Amino acid sequence: MASVHKPRRESTREPSNPIQPHRLKTTSLHGPNILVVGGGPAGAYSAAVLSREGFNVALIEKEHFPRYHIGESMLPSIRPFYNFIDAEEKLVKHGFAIKVGAAAKLNQRQAEGYTNFLERGENGFSWNVDAQESGTDVHEGFSVTGIQFDPENDKKPVAAEWKSETGETGVTKFKYLVDGSGRTGIMSTKYLKNRKFNPAFKNTAFWGYWSGVGMYMPNTIRENAPFFEALSDESGWAWFIPLHNGTVSVGVVMNEEVSRIKKSKYSGPDAGVEHYKTQLALAPAVVDLIGSGKLTTEVKTAADYSYSADAYAGPNFRIAGDAGAFIDPFFSSGVHLAYGGATSAATTIAASIRGHCTEEEAVKFHNASVRAAYSRFVVVVLMVYRQLHSQDLPILAEMEDKNFDVCLNDMLIPIILGGADTDHQMSQEAMTETLAYCERALGPDTENKDWRINARAAIEEITGWRGYFEVQKNESGLAVVQERGQLGLRRVNAM
Repeated sequence: MASVHKPRRESTREPSNPIQPHRLKTTSLHGPNILVVGGGPAGAYSAAVLSREGFNVALIEKEHFPRYHIGESMLPSIRPFYNFIDAEEKLVKHGFAIKVGAAAKLNQRQAEGYTNFLERGENGFSWNVDAQESGTDVHEGFSVTGIQFDPENDKKPVAAEWKSETGETGVTKFKYLVDGSGRTGIMSTKYLKNRKFNPAFKNTAFWGYWSGVGMYMPNTIRENAPFFEALSDESGWAWFIPLHNGTVSVGVVMNEEVSRIKKSKYSGPDAGVEHYKTQLALAPAVVDLIGSGKLTTEVKTAADYSYSADAYAGPNFRIAGDAGAFIDPFFSSGVHLAYGGATSAATTIAASIRGHCTEEEAVKFHNASVRAAYSRFVVVVLMVYRQLHSQDLPILAEMEDKNFDVCLNDMLIPIILGGADTDHQMSQEAMTETLAYCERALGPDTENKDWRINARAAIEEITGWRGYFEVQKNESGLAVVQERGQLGLRRVNAM
């Protein structure tokens, strides 16, 4: 893979050891040398941002892109991220399926709710390719097999051991590391050992791709919107997501143990397909959309995919995207959280290098940033799951409402469309109101204050953020500077 010339470099005092893989031409990397592991959304985006800031960045990816990866939808919040690296036009021209909104039927006794993505910009594209690099030395077909740490500080990584697909091995030194290795999460799983699977989302997902299916509300302003539906037996939910190539992704998510018991009724080579289609039958609206369509792929599965950690950064390293945490397919939070985490990783590394703050302060800022974005989505997804598992209760709608459009559009949009993380003009009062609504919905069906406190405790146990429902103050004394060439943090008075 050819290297890309980078016209501007930050000054440095000492050279670093570049990646020099066999048969690959590389530029001379002068420190500060930043190594990014993983070429998915988090890794590629953090590399792009840092490269455009003039830093020397190398990226190692074990696969070759484009690659298959589940995760078909991006939230409207991705526009600010792509604008920052001048990549939005590429995204639009790629030809992804534009989704003007999304519909969700979380209660078989009520009509589906709908939210219009156009309120925050005409985006929301189907995703199955990686973000574009912007001057990073990219090396595909190379796996990171280990991390070496500073002998004087066993928490500070200083080099990566790698192996190419042809069997060549090597060691590359670096000054800063971004772990964007996806679910593998080399830092969290192999060294920090702090990955925690969330029992509230101990689910399994199974899905396939269909052709010749119908379309949600054709010839209306809602035409071709993704559709989500609670299963009639309250065991999970199904998705119906149109893709740019005319096919549709159709999947089911349910509790892992429930799925295992249900699947045990089938045997033989087609057991997975039979189980899949039987569960889809519990989503009648999705079945109607499929119509006479044909399943064109094998049924794919993923389990135990919801997890988090107690830290996403340390001395000279940052963890971003699925390498640190993943919640659930609902509301397509994965890509948004990946870009948000990547932005924080790049921002705090730049701030540390440029002397805007100490490395310790940068680490704390990144940890707080990732935890905040993750926690907000957790609360909303928990609320949605309570509704689909308790369809007799009006959790997401007032008793007199026939659907939850009001709740969805007035209360949850700031979080599920990512605006809570990208819209800097959003008031703290608006966020507090939204989270208070979520707390009430997650608490027992009572006004008893003690029950409310218990609901908070349960939520905070999952999110790992004590005091989550209190108004969050900027106690770091730092704020993001998101200006080209000056990316980093600045000192502000604590609020």
